[in-house]
Amino acid sequence: MTDPIDAVMTTLDRYFDALNAQDSDGMRAQFHFPHYRFSTSGIQVYDTPESYGIGIFLGRGDTQGWAYTRWDHRNVIQAGTDKVHLDVQFSRYRADDSVLGVYKSLWIVTRIDGRWGVQVRSSYAE
Repeated sequence: MTDPIDAVMTTLDRYFDALNAQDSDGMRAQFHFPHYRFSTSGIQVYDTPESYGIGIFLGRGDTQGWAYTRWDHRNVIQAGTDKVHLDVQFSRYRADDSVLGVYKSLWIVTRIDGRWGVQVRSSYAE
């Protein structure tokens, strides 16, 4: 059996790899649906994979000028065999490598039917 923390970190890395490649299918593959996002703009619920993608991300006001995103830290708060809570921070960058924004967030990653996926995100991003 794969270590849950290793599997979760791989899921998070794959999500940012897909985000940075602007690959909607790759992004969706790292989520579970329904997927919940709590932000400064309110609560978004993405019921199906088709309801989420790179267009949603790029439509936010705080992504104007965005080129890529990197993790600053990913700290496990609590972990079980099928659910992991994380305190994360990520930074968004412009093409010239200047920082567009830094965001603290709480993420919940769950294992459903043997597959790890991000289920809930709560951040101060838009």
